[in-house]
Amino acid sequence: MTVGDAEGLSYYSDGSVVRLLPLDAASLARARRELITAGLIAYERPLYQVLALAECSGARRRPAAAEPLAVGQILSAMARRTEP
Repeated sequence: MTVGDAEGLSYYSDGSVVRLLPLDAASLARARRELITAGLIAYERPLYQVLALAECSGARRRPAAAEPLAVGQILSAMARRTEP
């Protein structure tokens, strides 16, 4: 699954995301808030936009050899961290 178009826009609805990922609506909302707070996405219903990473010394970066992660992997990991 791709993240979005050339501008980083995703046209997947919340319903589609919930069907594709092991998340319920509440977990998706929590994950979305965390991604927005981290400055990784912008959201204006119904569109998500993946934002460019800031070029700053404080930004956490993966090693260059690391494989890219799918959005589903990121959201699933975030959902696991936020579950009670």
